[in-house]
Amino acid sequence: MDNFKYSVAIVDDEKESLYTYSLILKQSGINDVFLIQDPRELPLVLKERAFSVLLLDLSMPHISGFELLKYLSMEYPEIPVIVLTAIKEIETAVECIKMGASDYLVKPVERNKLISSIKKAFEMNRLKEEILGLKQRLIEDKLEYKEAFSEIITVNQKMRGIFKYLEVISKTDQPVLITGETGTGKELIARAIHKISGKKGDFIAVNVAGLDDTMFSDTLFGHKKGAYTGAISNREGLMSKANGGTLFLDEIGDLSEASQLKLLRVLQEKVYYPLGSDIPKSTDARIIVATNQDIHEMVSKGKFRKDLFYRLKAHHVHLPPLRERKEDIPVLLEYFIEEASISLGKKPPKYPKEVITYLMNYSFPGNIRELKMIVYDAVARCKSHFLSLDAFKDTIDISNSIDKELKSEVVKFYLQMRFPEKLPTLKEMEELLIEEALRRAQGNQGIAASILGITRQALNKRLHKLHKKTSEKIFSK
Repeated sequence: MDNFKYSVAIVDDEKESLYTYSLILKQSGINDVFLIQDPRELPLVLKERAFSVLLLDLSMPHISGFELLKYLSMEYPEIPVIVLTAIKEIETAVECIKMGASDYLVKPVERNKLISSIKKAFEMNRLKEEILGLKQRLIEDKLEYKEAFSEIITVNQKMRGIFKYLEVISKTDQPVLITGETGTGKELIARAIHKISGKKGDFIAVNVAGLDDTMFSDTLFGHKKGAYTGAISNREGLMSKANGGTLFLDEIGDLSEASQLKLLRVLQEKVYYPLGSDIPKSTDARIIVATNQDIHEMVSKGKFRKDLFYRLKAHHVHLPPLRERKEDIPVLLEYFIEEASISLGKKPPKYPKEVITYLMNYSFPGNIRELKMIVYDAVARCKSHFLSLDAFKDTIDISNSIDKELKSEVVKFYLQMRFPEKLPTLKEMEELLIEEALRRAQGNQGIAASILGITRQALNKRLHKLHKKTSEKIFSK
Protein backbone atom coordinates (compact mmCIF):
# COMPACT_ATOMS: atom_id res chain seq x y z
CA MET A 1 0.00 0.00 0.00
CA ASP A 2 1.25 3.48 -0.80
CA ASN A 3 1.32 4.79 2.76
CA PHE A 4 2.74 8.15 1.77
CA LYS A 5 -0.49 8.95 -0.09
CA TYR A 6 -2.65 8.56 3.02
CA SER A 7 -3.78 11.62 4.95
CA VAL A 8 -4.98 10.80 8.46
CA ALA A 9 -6.58 13.06 11.06
CA ILE A 10 -6.43 12.05 14.75
CA VAL A 11 -9.00 13.59 17.10
CA ASP A 12 -8.16 13.01 20.77
CA ASP A 13 -8.06 15.33 23.78
CA GLU A 14 -5.05 13.51 25.29
CA LYS A 15 -1.66 14.82 24.11
CA GLU A 16 0.03 11.52 24.88
CA SER A 17 -2.42 9.57 22.69
CA LEU A 18 -2.00 12.04 19.83
CA TYR A 19 1.77 11.71 20.02
CA THR A 20 1.74 7.90 20.32
CA TYR A 21 -0.57 7.25 17.35
CA SER A 22 1.10 9.94 15.25
CA LEU A 23 4.45 8.23 15.85
CA ILE A 24 3.05 4.81 14.92
CA LEU A 25 1.66 6.17 11.64
CA LYS A 26 4.85 7.98 10.69
CA GLN A 27 6.98 4.93 11.47
CA SER A 28 4.69 2.98 9.14
CA GLY A 29 5.27 5.46 6.31
CA ILE A 30 2.12 7.58 6.74
CA ASN A 31 3.60 11.05 6.98
CA ASP A 32 0.54 13.21 6.35
CA VAL A 33 -0.90 13.16 9.90
CA PHE A 34 -3.04 16.02 11.26
CA LEU A 35 -3.53 16.24 15.06
CA ILE A 36 -6.67 17.76 16.64
CA GLN A 37 -6.74 18.01 20.42
CA ASP A 38 -9.87 20.18 20.67
CA PRO A 39 -12.81 18.31 19.00
CA ARG A 40 -14.56 21.64 18.31
CA GLU A 41 -11.91 22.37 15.66
CA LEU A 42 -12.77 19.35 13.52
CA PRO A 43 -15.69 20.90 11.52
CA LEU A 44 -13.52 23.94 10.71
CA VAL A 45 -10.57 21.77 9.65
CA LEU A 46 -12.78 19.62 7.37
CA LYS A 47 -13.90 22.72 5.48
CA GLU A 48 -10.28 23.41 4.61
CA ARG A 49 -8.96 19.97 3.69
CA ALA A 50 -9.87 16.31 3.10
CA PHE A 51 -8.60 13.16 4.82
CA SER A 52 -8.25 9.54 3.76
CA VAL A 53 -9.11 8.23 7.24
CA LEU A 54 -10.11 9.79 10.57
CA LEU A 55 -9.18 8.34 13.99
CA LEU A 56 -11.69 9.42 16.65
CA ASP A 57 -11.69 9.14 20.45
CA LEU A 58 -15.10 8.79 22.14
CA SER A 59 -14.59 10.38 25.58
CA MET A 60 -13.70 14.06 25.03
CA PRO A 61 -14.77 17.39 26.61
CA HIS A 62 -16.94 19.96 24.82
CA ILE A 63 -18.11 17.56 22.08
CA SER A 64 -18.22 13.80 22.60
CA GLY A 65 -16.98 11.31 20.02
CA PHE A 66 -20.58 10.08 19.60
CA GLU A 67 -21.76 13.56 18.58
CA LEU A 68 -18.87 13.95 16.16
CA LEU A 69 -19.56 10.50 14.68
CA LYS A 70 -23.18 11.49 14.00
CA TYR A 71 -21.99 14.75 12.43
CA LEU A 72 -19.43 12.99 10.26
CA SER A 73 -21.87 10.32 9.05
CA MET A 74 -24.25 13.10 7.94
CA GLU A 75 -21.84 15.68 6.53
CA TYR A 76 -18.78 13.65 5.50
CA PRO A 77 -19.95 10.05 4.86
CA GLU A 78 -17.07 9.57 2.38
CA ILE A 79 -14.45 9.71 5.18
CA PRO A 80 -13.90 6.35 6.95
CA VAL A 81 -13.90 6.80 10.74
CA ILE A 82 -12.05 4.46 13.11
CA VAL A 83 -13.09 4.78 16.75
CA LEU A 84 -10.25 4.56 19.31
CA THR A 85 -11.49 4.32 22.88
CA ALA A 86 -10.87 2.87 26.32
CA ILE A 87 -14.54 1.87 26.54
CA LYS A 88 -14.58 -1.91 26.19
CA GLU A 89 -18.29 -2.53 25.78
CA ILE A 90 -19.95 -4.54 23.02
CA GLU A 91 -23.06 -2.31 23.09
CA THR A 92 -20.94 0.79 22.54
CA ALA A 93 -19.04 -0.85 19.69
CA VAL A 94 -22.28 -1.95 17.99
CA GLU A 95 -23.73 1.56 18.37
CA CYS A 96 -20.63 3.12 16.78
CA ILE A 97 -20.73 0.74 13.82
CA LYS A 98 -24.46 1.47 13.34
CA MET A 99 -23.63 5.18 13.30
CA GLY A 100 -21.17 4.66 10.48
CA ALA A 101 -17.78 3.86 12.05
CA SER A 102 -15.67 1.54 9.88
CA ASP A 103 -13.95 -0.03 12.92
CA TYR A 104 -13.86 0.05 16.73
CA LEU A 105 -10.49 -0.39 18.47
CA VAL A 106 -9.93 -0.52 22.23
CA LYS A 107 -6.94 1.37 23.66
CA PRO A 108 -4.09 0.70 23.88
CA VAL A 109 -4.14 -0.31 20.20
CA GLU A 110 -1.40 -2.56 18.85
CA ARG A 111 0.59 -0.98 16.00
CA ASN A 112 -0.10 -3.69 13.38
CA LYS A 113 -3.79 -3.75 14.25
CA LEU A 114 -4.08 0.01 13.82
CA ILE A 115 -2.28 0.05 10.45
CA SER A 116 -4.32 -2.92 9.26
CA SER A 117 -7.56 -1.17 10.24
CA ILE A 118 -6.54 2.02 8.41
CA LYS A 119 -5.63 0.05 5.31
CA LYS A 120 -8.93 -1.87 5.41
CA ALA A 121 -10.96 1.32 5.87
CA PHE A 122 -9.18 3.01 3.02
CA GLU A 123 -9.60 0.03 0.68
CA MET A 124 -13.31 -0.29 1.45
CA ASN A 125 -13.78 3.40 0.77
CA ARG A 126 -11.83 3.13 -2.48
CA LEU A 127 -14.04 0.27 -3.65
CA LYS A 128 -17.18 2.29 -2.84
CA GLU A 129 -15.83 5.21 -4.87
CA GLU A 130 -15.03 2.92 -7.80
CA ILE A 131 -18.52 1.39 -7.77
CA LEU A 132 -20.13 4.84 -7.63
CA GLY A 133 -17.83 6.06 -10.38
CA LEU A 134 -18.65 3.07 -12.58
CA LYS A 135 -22.39 3.53 -12.02
CA GLN A 136 -22.06 7.18 -12.97
CA ARG A 137 -20.12 6.30 -16.15
CA LEU A 138 -22.79 3.77 -17.13
CA ILE A 139 -25.60 6.24 -16.49
CA GLU A 140 -23.91 9.04 -18.42
CA ASP A 141 -22.83 6.72 -21.27
CA LYS A 142 -19.88 8.90 -22.16
CA LEU A 143 -16.12 8.58 -21.94
CA GLU A 144 -14.07 11.19 -20.13
CA TYR A 145 -10.74 10.11 -21.63
CA LYS A 146 -11.62 9.22 -25.23
CA GLU A 147 -8.13 10.10 -26.45
CA ALA A 148 -6.63 7.38 -24.22
CA PHE A 149 -8.48 4.74 -26.28
CA SER A 150 -7.69 6.25 -29.70
CA GLU A 151 -5.46 3.31 -30.66
CA ILE A 152 -8.20 0.76 -29.91
CA ILE A 153 -10.51 0.65 -32.95
CA THR A 154 -13.96 -0.57 -31.96
CA VAL A 155 -17.70 0.12 -32.17
CA ASN A 156 -18.53 -2.83 -29.91
CA GLN A 157 -20.68 -2.07 -26.83
CA LYS A 158 -18.87 -4.63 -24.67
CA MET A 159 -15.57 -2.89 -25.41
CA ARG A 160 -17.16 0.47 -24.61
CA GLY A 161 -18.23 -0.96 -21.24
CA ILE A 162 -14.62 -2.04 -20.64
CA PHE A 163 -13.43 1.51 -21.41
CA LYS A 164 -15.84 2.92 -18.82
CA TYR A 165 -14.56 0.44 -16.24
CA LEU A 166 -10.96 1.39 -17.04
CA GLU A 167 -11.71 5.09 -16.53
CA VAL A 168 -12.86 4.28 -13.00
CA ILE A 169 -10.00 2.02 -11.93
CA SER A 170 -7.04 3.58 -13.78
CA LYS A 171 -6.29 6.26 -11.19
CA THR A 172 -5.87 3.73 -8.36
CA ASP A 173 -2.52 2.10 -7.65
CA GLN A 174 -3.93 -1.40 -7.44
CA PRO A 175 -2.64 -4.10 -9.85
CA VAL A 176 -4.66 -4.91 -12.97
CA LEU A 177 -5.05 -8.37 -14.52
CA ILE A 178 -5.83 -8.38 -18.25
CA THR A 179 -6.93 -11.68 -19.78
CA GLY A 180 -7.88 -12.58 -23.32
CA GLU A 181 -6.80 -14.62 -26.32
CA THR A 182 -3.62 -13.77 -28.20
CA GLY A 183 -4.00 -10.76 -30.47
CA THR A 184 -6.93 -9.14 -28.65
CA GLY A 185 -4.98 -5.98 -27.72
CA LYS A 186 -3.98 -6.53 -24.10
CA GLU A 187 -0.95 -4.23 -24.29
CA LEU A 188 -3.06 -1.45 -25.85
CA ILE A 189 -5.42 -1.72 -22.87
CA ALA A 190 -2.45 -1.53 -20.47
CA ARG A 191 -1.18 1.59 -22.26
CA ALA A 192 -4.65 3.18 -22.02
CA ILE A 193 -4.68 2.54 -18.25
CA HIS A 194 -1.28 4.22 -17.96
CA LYS A 195 -2.45 7.26 -19.95
CA ILE A 196 -5.57 7.74 -17.84
CA SER A 197 -3.65 7.23 -14.57
CA GLY A 198 -1.80 10.50 -15.08
CA LYS A 199 1.43 8.91 -13.86
CA LYS A 200 4.46 10.96 -14.83
CA GLY A 201 6.79 7.96 -15.06
CA ASP A 202 7.29 5.77 -18.12
CA PHE A 203 5.25 2.85 -19.37
CA ILE A 204 7.62 -0.13 -19.37
CA ALA A 205 6.52 -3.37 -21.07
CA VAL A 206 8.21 -6.76 -20.89
CA ASN A 207 7.21 -10.24 -22.05
CA VAL A 208 8.16 -12.62 -19.25
CA ALA A 209 7.50 -15.82 -21.24
CA GLY A 210 10.63 -17.95 -21.41
CA LEU A 211 12.41 -16.15 -18.56
CA ASP A 212 13.80 -18.48 -15.92
CA ASP A 213 13.89 -17.22 -12.33
CA THR A 214 17.40 -15.72 -12.60
CA MET A 215 16.60 -13.92 -15.85
CA PHE A 216 13.29 -12.71 -14.43
CA SER A 217 15.01 -11.30 -11.32
CA ASP A 218 17.80 -9.72 -13.36
CA THR A 219 15.35 -8.18 -15.87
CA LEU A 220 13.00 -6.74 -13.25
CA PHE A 221 15.27 -6.02 -10.29
CA GLY A 222 18.67 -5.55 -11.92
CA HIS A 223 21.95 -6.69 -10.39
CA LYS A 224 24.97 -5.50 -8.48
CA LYS A 225 28.44 -5.71 -9.98
CA GLY A 226 29.86 -9.19 -9.34
CA ALA A 227 26.45 -10.74 -8.61
CA TYR A 228 27.32 -13.54 -11.04
CA THR A 229 29.92 -14.38 -13.68
CA GLY A 230 29.70 -11.73 -16.38
CA ALA A 231 28.09 -9.08 -14.17
CA ILE A 232 30.89 -6.58 -14.79
CA SER A 233 28.87 -3.53 -13.72
CA ASN A 234 25.73 -2.54 -11.87
CA ARG A 235 22.53 -2.90 -13.90
CA GLU A 236 19.28 -1.05 -13.32
CA GLY A 237 16.19 -3.28 -13.55
CA LEU A 238 12.89 -2.46 -15.25
CA MET A 239 11.23 -2.06 -11.86
CA SER A 240 13.49 0.92 -11.22
CA LYS A 241 12.89 2.34 -14.71
CA ALA A 242 9.14 2.12 -14.12
CA ASN A 243 9.28 4.12 -10.88
CA GLY A 244 6.52 6.71 -10.90
CA GLY A 245 5.01 4.96 -13.90
CA THR A 246 3.65 1.58 -14.98
CA LEU A 247 5.29 -1.82 -15.39
CA PHE A 248 3.43 -4.14 -17.78
CA LEU A 249 4.25 -7.86 -17.53
CA ASP A 250 2.89 -9.86 -20.47
CA GLU A 251 2.42 -13.66 -20.46
CA ILE A 252 2.35 -13.74 -16.65
CA GLY A 253 1.00 -17.31 -16.75
CA ASP A 254 4.45 -18.56 -17.82
CA LEU A 255 6.23 -17.40 -14.64
CA SER A 256 7.99 -20.03 -12.54
CA GLU A 257 6.82 -20.55 -8.96
CA ALA A 258 9.94 -18.87 -7.59
CA SER A 259 9.37 -15.81 -9.79
CA GLN A 260 5.70 -15.72 -8.79
CA LEU A 261 6.74 -15.53 -5.14
CA LYS A 262 9.14 -12.63 -5.84
CA LEU A 263 6.44 -10.73 -7.69
CA LEU A 264 4.03 -11.31 -4.81
CA ARG A 265 6.53 -9.82 -2.35
CA VAL A 266 6.95 -6.73 -4.53
CA LEU A 267 3.18 -6.24 -4.65
CA GLN A 268 2.81 -6.68 -0.90
CA GLU A 269 5.84 -4.78 0.38
CA LYS A 270 6.68 -2.42 -2.51
CA VAL A 271 10.35 -3.34 -2.11
CA TYR A 272 12.74 -5.63 -4.00
CA TYR A 273 16.38 -6.72 -3.94
CA PRO A 274 18.69 -6.47 -6.97
CA LEU A 275 20.67 -9.66 -7.56
CA GLY A 276 23.75 -9.75 -5.33
CA SER A 277 22.47 -7.00 -3.03
CA ASP A 278 21.06 -7.17 0.49
CA ILE A 279 19.92 -3.54 0.43
CA PRO A 280 16.21 -3.23 -0.44
CA LYS A 281 14.98 -0.78 -3.05
CA SER A 282 11.50 0.70 -2.93
CA THR A 283 9.16 1.11 -5.89
CA ASP A 284 5.93 2.93 -6.56
CA ALA A 285 5.44 1.46 -10.04
CA ARG A 286 1.88 0.40 -10.88
CA ILE A 287 1.87 -3.28 -11.92
CA ILE A 288 -0.31 -4.45 -14.83
CA VAL A 289 -0.14 -8.08 -15.94
CA ALA A 290 -1.64 -9.99 -18.85
CA THR A 291 -2.07 -13.59 -19.96
CA ASN A 292 -3.79 -15.49 -22.77
CA GLN A 293 -4.01 -18.60 -20.59
CA ASP A 294 -6.95 -19.71 -18.46
CA ILE A 295 -5.56 -18.33 -15.21
CA HIS A 296 -8.49 -19.67 -13.14
CA GLU A 297 -7.74 -23.20 -14.33
CA MET A 298 -4.02 -22.72 -13.62
CA VAL A 299 -4.86 -21.69 -10.04
CA SER A 300 -7.17 -24.69 -9.54
CA LYS A 301 -4.45 -27.04 -10.83
CA GLY A 302 -1.80 -25.48 -8.60
CA LYS A 303 0.21 -24.08 -11.52
CA PHE A 304 -0.26 -20.48 -10.41
CA ARG A 305 -0.11 -19.22 -6.83
CA LYS A 306 -3.57 -18.52 -5.42
CA ASP A 307 -2.34 -15.65 -3.20
CA LEU A 308 -0.64 -13.96 -6.16
CA PHE A 309 -3.73 -14.43 -8.34
CA TYR A 310 -6.02 -12.73 -5.84
CA ARG A 311 -3.48 -9.96 -5.33
CA LEU A 312 -3.30 -9.34 -9.09
CA LYS A 313 -7.05 -9.61 -9.49
CA ALA A 314 -7.73 -6.36 -7.61
CA HIS A 315 -9.01 -5.22 -11.01
CA HIS A 316 -9.71 -7.71 -13.80
CA VAL A 317 -10.36 -6.95 -17.46
CA HIS A 318 -11.26 -9.74 -19.91
CA LEU A 319 -11.04 -8.80 -23.59
CA PRO A 320 -13.53 -10.52 -25.92
CA PRO A 321 -12.13 -12.26 -29.03
CA LEU A 322 -12.78 -10.73 -32.45
CA ARG A 323 -15.34 -13.43 -33.29
CA GLU A 324 -17.50 -12.05 -30.46
CA ARG A 325 -17.28 -8.47 -31.74
CA LYS A 326 -17.72 -8.98 -35.49
CA GLU A 327 -19.23 -5.54 -35.91
CA ASP A 328 -15.65 -4.29 -35.51
CA ILE A 329 -14.42 -6.13 -38.62
CA PRO A 330 -15.58 -3.47 -41.16
CA VAL A 331 -14.04 -0.56 -39.20
CA LEU A 332 -10.82 -2.51 -38.54
CA LEU A 333 -10.60 -3.44 -42.22
CA GLU A 334 -10.85 0.22 -43.24
CA TYR A 335 -8.32 1.25 -40.59
CA PHE A 336 -5.72 -1.40 -41.52
CA ILE A 337 -6.09 -0.75 -45.27
CA GLU A 338 -5.40 2.94 -44.61
CA GLU A 339 -2.50 2.17 -42.25
CA ALA A 340 -0.94 -0.41 -44.60
CA SER A 341 -1.28 1.91 -47.61
CA ILE A 342 0.46 4.77 -45.78
CA SER A 343 3.33 2.52 -44.67
CA LEU A 344 3.75 1.18 -48.24
CA GLY A 345 3.39 4.60 -49.90
CA LYS A 346 0.26 3.54 -51.78
CA LYS A 347 -3.16 5.01 -52.37
CA PRO A 348 -5.72 3.06 -50.26
CA PRO A 349 -7.38 0.52 -52.58
CA LYS A 350 -11.14 0.01 -52.84
CA TYR A 351 -12.71 -3.38 -52.15
CA PRO A 352 -16.04 -5.13 -52.83
CA LYS A 353 -18.55 -5.54 -50.00
CA GLU A 354 -18.13 -9.32 -50.37
CA VAL A 355 -14.76 -8.95 -48.62
CA ILE A 356 -16.51 -7.94 -45.40
CA THR A 357 -19.00 -10.82 -45.74
CA TYR A 358 -16.13 -13.24 -46.27
CA LEU A 359 -14.18 -11.98 -43.25
CA MET A 360 -17.31 -12.04 -41.06
CA ASN A 361 -17.49 -15.81 -41.66
CA TYR A 362 -13.95 -16.42 -40.38
CA SER A 363 -13.29 -17.09 -36.68
CA PHE A 364 -9.90 -15.30 -36.50
CA PRO A 365 -8.02 -17.51 -33.99
CA GLY A 366 -5.28 -14.85 -34.02
CA ASN A 367 -7.85 -12.11 -33.46
CA ILE A 368 -7.09 -8.47 -34.37
CA ARG A 369 -3.39 -9.16 -34.89
CA GLU A 370 -4.25 -11.83 -37.47
CA LEU A 371 -6.69 -9.51 -39.29
CA LYS A 372 -4.00 -6.83 -39.42
CA MET A 373 -1.45 -9.21 -40.95
CA ILE A 374 -4.01 -10.47 -43.49
CA VAL A 375 -4.92 -6.93 -44.57
CA TYR A 376 -1.27 -5.81 -44.75
CA ASP A 377 -0.44 -8.84 -46.90
CA ALA A 378 -3.40 -8.20 -49.24
CA VAL A 379 -2.51 -4.49 -49.65
CA ALA A 380 1.17 -5.33 -50.25
CA ARG A 381 0.28 -7.81 -53.02
CA CYS A 382 -2.34 -5.55 -54.60
CA LYS A 383 -1.16 -4.39 -58.07
CA SER A 384 -4.08 -2.05 -58.77
CA HIS A 385 -6.40 0.29 -56.90
CA PHE A 386 -8.85 -2.53 -56.18
CA LEU A 387 -8.58 -5.30 -53.57
CA SER A 388 -10.26 -8.44 -54.91
CA LEU A 389 -11.90 -11.10 -52.75
CA ASP A 390 -9.31 -13.57 -54.05
CA ALA A 391 -6.58 -11.66 -52.17
CA PHE A 392 -8.25 -12.77 -48.93
CA LYS A 393 -9.26 -16.24 -50.12
CA ASP A 394 -5.58 -16.97 -50.80
CA THR A 395 -4.76 -16.28 -47.14
CA ILE A 396 -7.68 -17.70 -45.17
CA ASP A 397 -9.97 -20.68 -45.65
CA ILE A 398 -13.28 -20.01 -43.94
CA SER A 399 -14.36 -23.66 -44.28
CA ASN A 400 -11.67 -24.65 -41.75
CA SER A 401 -12.13 -21.74 -39.37
CA ILE A 402 -13.51 -23.99 -36.61
CA ASP A 403 -11.41 -26.62 -34.89
CA LYS A 404 -12.43 -30.09 -36.17
CA GLU A 405 -13.07 -31.45 -32.69
CA LEU A 406 -15.15 -28.41 -31.75
CA LYS A 407 -17.03 -28.58 -35.07
CA SER A 408 -17.88 -32.22 -34.37
CA GLU A 409 -19.24 -31.33 -30.92
CA VAL A 410 -21.29 -28.44 -32.34
CA VAL A 411 -22.83 -30.68 -35.00
CA LYS A 412 -23.69 -33.34 -32.42
CA PHE A 413 -25.30 -30.78 -30.12
CA TYR A 414 -27.28 -29.26 -33.01
CA LEU A 415 -28.60 -32.66 -34.16
CA GLN A 416 -29.58 -33.68 -30.62
CA MET A 417 -31.42 -30.42 -29.97
CA ARG A 418 -33.20 -30.02 -33.32
CA PHE A 419 -33.75 -33.72 -34.11
CA PRO A 420 -34.03 -35.50 -30.73
CA GLU A 421 -35.89 -38.55 -32.08
CA LYS A 422 -35.22 -38.94 -35.80
CA LEU A 423 -32.19 -37.84 -37.76
CA PRO A 424 -32.66 -35.93 -41.04
CA THR A 425 -31.67 -37.70 -44.26
CA LEU A 426 -28.42 -36.71 -45.98
CA LYS A 427 -30.41 -34.81 -48.64
CA GLU A 428 -32.38 -32.94 -45.98
CA MET A 429 -29.16 -32.08 -44.13
CA GLU A 430 -27.57 -30.91 -47.35
CA GLU A 431 -30.49 -28.56 -47.96
CA LEU A 432 -30.23 -27.15 -44.43
CA LEU A 433 -26.47 -26.54 -44.77
CA ILE A 434 -26.78 -24.87 -48.16
CA GLU A 435 -29.60 -22.65 -46.91
CA GLU A 436 -27.59 -21.60 -43.83
CA ALA A 437 -24.40 -21.03 -45.85
CA LEU A 438 -26.25 -18.75 -48.28
CA ARG A 439 -27.75 -16.84 -45.36
CA ARG A 440 -24.36 -16.27 -43.79
CA ALA A 441 -22.88 -15.32 -47.17
CA GLN A 442 -25.72 -12.84 -47.72
CA GLY A 443 -26.64 -14.66 -50.93
CA ASN A 444 -23.10 -14.70 -52.39
CA GLN A 445 -22.68 -18.19 -53.87
CA GLY A 446 -18.89 -18.00 -54.04
CA ILE A 447 -18.61 -17.23 -50.30
CA ALA A 448 -21.29 -19.83 -49.48
CA ALA A 449 -19.26 -22.43 -51.36
CA SER A 450 -16.14 -21.44 -49.37
CA ILE A 451 -18.07 -21.83 -46.11
CA LEU A 452 -19.19 -25.34 -47.18
CA GLY A 453 -15.69 -26.28 -48.32
CA ILE A 454 -16.74 -27.02 -51.93
CA THR A 455 -16.22 -25.33 -55.28
CA ARG A 456 -18.68 -22.82 -56.65
CA GLN A 457 -19.45 -25.20 -59.52
CA ALA A 458 -20.31 -27.97 -57.06
CA LEU A 459 -22.64 -25.62 -55.17
CA ASN A 460 -24.31 -24.53 -58.42
CA LYS A 461 -25.01 -28.18 -59.31
CA ARG A 462 -26.61 -28.77 -55.91
CA LEU A 463 -28.65 -25.58 -56.15
CA HIS A 464 -29.81 -26.57 -59.63
CA LYS A 465 -30.97 -29.95 -58.29
CA LEU A 466 -32.81 -28.26 -55.40
CA HIS A 467 -34.53 -25.76 -57.70
CA LYS A 468 -35.50 -28.56 -60.07
CA LYS A 469 -36.90 -30.63 -57.19
CA THR A 470 -38.86 -27.60 -55.89
CA SER A 471 -40.25 -26.86 -59.34
CA GLU A 472 -41.37 -30.49 -59.82
CA LYS A 473 -43.23 -30.36 -56.47
CA ILE A 474 -45.01 -27.15 -57.47
CA PHE A 475 -46.09 -28.45 -60.91
CA SER A 476 -47.16 -31.85 -59.52
CA LYS A 477 -49.74 -30.01 -57.40
